[in-house]
Amino acid sequence: MALTSLFPTKASSLISSSSTALRHHRRRIPIVGALCVLTFGFSNLLPSFTASTRSQPLRKPLGSTRTIAMAASSSTVPSIVVYVTVPNKESGKKLAESIVKEKLAACVNRVPGIESVYEWKGEIQTDSEELLIIKTRESLLEALTEHVKANHEYEVPEVIALPITGGSVPYLEWIKNSTRD
Repeated sequence: MALTSLFPTKASSLISSSSTALRHHRRRIPIVGALCVLTFGFSNLLPSFTASTRSQPLRKPLGSTRTIAMAASSSTVPSIVVYVTVPNKESGKKLAESIVKEKLAACVNRVPGIESVYEWKGEIQTDSEELLIIKTRESLLEALTEHVKANHEYEVPEVIALPITGGSVPYLEWIKNSTRD
């Protein structure tokens, strides 16, 4: 017997509110998923895609070395992904374009619609922001950080770098060739 026939008013409002919640969360899942893959690595999130995962823990213990196989190439350089948040679309576009124009990065992805919760000056704040995902050389981090600080609206802009430990060699070569030395 259907839930709606036993409790018609409560069941239909429950079904309606849960489908609204699903639609609301469905819009955020690709962004959250992309950030998780960038942060934790694809093989750590979906162990069924790696060879013998049944006997391996999802995360390795601290101190263990994690390597991702990548063809050795002298045509690449150590590369990083840098996260920077900005308050709105206009400042994100302006900062992204200036970073690429100055050859401080090969590519900047702009991810709209994130919400940040943080403590600032003793109070909890919640703000809508845009996330910039910047691909560049490790050697350019200091220059990129200074550029962000000089061209950002925030008093303390977020600049967080993560190492790229593997990937497509042609893409990594493109990062090298699209950025300054």
